[in-house]
Amino acid sequence: VNWAEYGNQSSLGEFILLGVSDRPQLELLLFVLILISYTITLLGNTTIIMVSWLDPHLHTPMYFFLSNLSFLDLCYTTSVGPQMLLNFRRSHKSISWAGCVAQLYISLSLGCTECLLLAIMAYDRYAAICQPLRYTAIMSLRFCLQLAATSWLCGFGNSMLQTILTLRLPRCGRNQIDNLFCEVPALLKLACIDTSANEAKLLAGAVIFLLVPLGFILMSYVYIGTAVLKIHSAKGRFKAFNTCASHLVVVSLFYGTGISMYLQPPSSYSQQRGKIVSLFYTMVTPMLNPFIYTLRNKEGTQAGAVVGHGTICASFGFCSIFPPHMDFSTLCPLPLFTTALAFSHLKEKPSLPE
Repeated sequence: VNWAEYGNQSSLGEFILLGVSDRPQLELLLFVLILISYTITLLGNTTIIMVSWLDPHLHTPMYFFLSNLSFLDLCYTTSVGPQMLLNFRRSHKSISWAGCVAQLYISLSLGCTECLLLAIMAYDRYAAICQPLRYTAIMSLRFCLQLAATSWLCGFGNSMLQTILTLRLPRCGRNQIDNLFCEVPALLKLACIDTSANEAKLLAGAVIFLLVPLGFILMSYVYIGTAVLKIHSAKGRFKAFNTCASHLVVVSLFYGTGISMYLQPPSSYSQQRGKIVSLFYTMVTPMLNPFIYTLRNKEGTQAGAVVGHGTICASFGFCSIFPPHMDFSTLCPLPLFTTALAFSHLKEKPSLPE
């Protein structure tokens, strides 16, 4: 059999993303929820980036990495969200071969980068709490830039390898992807040869980019917990735990869904379950991140209120409607509501030294 001929033949034309096309009512519901989620993600993460850049008090390592995470989430949801929304509202649910390749590469790159970035943020919290006197020396501007650049380069490098290995598989003309977007496990199911070698390489990559960073994060928080318990003041212990709680929530959401998706052979996982999980870590988690971080962080909330108030006043003249002391955290229940609804239907503040 000439596998190269089959591979070339299957790489032309387009792919059909089946998604939930067999359930039109659910499709309409998902369109509304994902549109809301995508809009909130754009607004929330853009706000974090702007506030971190405009407020000098937030020019710290923690907010530097948080801005990286927000920019990453913006790109992550944009790589899959618009195509999903488009396919939900049209009968021919297709994506071009080039579009599928781009979606596969970009989304996997950003997912791997986020795994490393969350581990780096855990190290930042470790340095701030366990090495407070040396924190500014450890987390220098140059070191922060090196850490961020390393996470991005490693993420995109691993994605390049996985994308090439996946696209080289012959599909014998199969082009119907039973998923909401182009993803490695779903594409492996289209192959017409044994994919055990590819599954092993995907599993190895998942161990490196999921389990190793997660182990590093857990080890960091063991040290952090030990240091916090030595603090005599109850107020001091609460402040230290509260600083790290938001990061732990994000870690639980992201790594939990990622591990359930990638740390098992693609040939054995349920397609319906895979759609739920992939929808969660591509759309829901990036939407929740701004709320999780800012609502548990006094500096971020206050800075956001000041910058937001100034922007609204300057742009629309609504100062009388939005007073400076307004608490914008009252918007919090909206993403939580959309998350619950979707699932019911789918069964320290040191400056950054130069």
